[in-house]
Amino acid sequence: MGNRLPAIIVALVILIGLAYSSFFVVHAGEQAIVLRFGEIRSVKTEPGLYFKLPFSFIEADNIQMIQKRAIRFDLDDIRVQVSGGKFYEVDAFVVYKITDAERFRETVSGDVTAAESRLRTRLDSALRRVYGLRGFEAALSDARSAMMTEVRDQLRPDAESLGLTIEDVRIRRTDLTKEVSEQTYNRMKAERLAEAELIRARGREAGQRIRAIADRQVVELESVARRDSEITRGEGDAERNRIFAEAFSKDEGFFDFYRSMEAYRKGLTGSDTTMLISPDTEFFRFFQDAAGSVPGQSSAPQ
Repeated sequence: MGNRLPAIIVALVILIGLAYSSFFVVHAGEQAIVLRFGEIRSVKTEPGLYFKLPFSFIEADNIQMIQKRAIRFDLDDIRVQVSGGKFYEVDAFVVYKITDAERFRETVSGDVTAAESRLRTRLDSALRRVYGLRGFEAALSDARSAMMTEVRDQLRPDAESLGLTIEDVRIRRTDLTKEVSEQTYNRMKAERLAEAELIRARGREAGQRIRAIADRQVVELESVARRDSEITRGEGDAERNRIFAEAFSKDEGFFDFYRSMEAYRKGLTGSDTTMLISPDTEFFRFFQDAAGSVPGQSSAPQ
């Protein structure tokens, strides 16, 4: 009995190992491909405990786990050309599921990286086709949703050939390339400068028009003012002459005396006045005689 104990222990270990290697677990969000000698025997899509042949080291039954949940695949800086001939950079992502695990195994050996590499090529082509039929503004308008749907529909047949189902395609960013950005900036700058120059020209035109109106109004106001001043001056001169005439008619001697005094005031005002006149002239007659008689002439009877 003691000699058989090691053999019994070894047998139990072998049996436990065989039992352990004969079962596998499929978790939620996974699916399993059962391969027997390299050939697909079955696909387990439901969570649970499953039996398989042991001895996977001799390729009896191998299990390849494949994701069942949705997978997101991002693509950045895709260069596309729109209908206007300009190039833009697009960021997009694809949400897909592996719905045909058997085909997925047959086409890309169950390799997600290889499948996404093929998706990248097909998505790039689909984006180029869709953008090539539209202008840049379409990606920024309500047409963007229709563009994403069109890309998804174009991508689905190729994805199905890989055992994939495209759930959704989204465009995250549509932006100008560096060259187009500079061209657009320069064009917008030129447009703004032209618009600013137009505004300045209109301002100069309006300023000249306002100045012309103001100058005309100034001329008209000055003309009216001169006319009114001439009228007032004429009326004043007429009134002055009337008063002088009235004064002269009342007292001719006083009027003559007043006129002479005004002439003295105006003629002799200022320190630089020099007059070369004979003292016997008519101008100085009131200096000689208060009555204003000129020497050599008899005064008028009082």
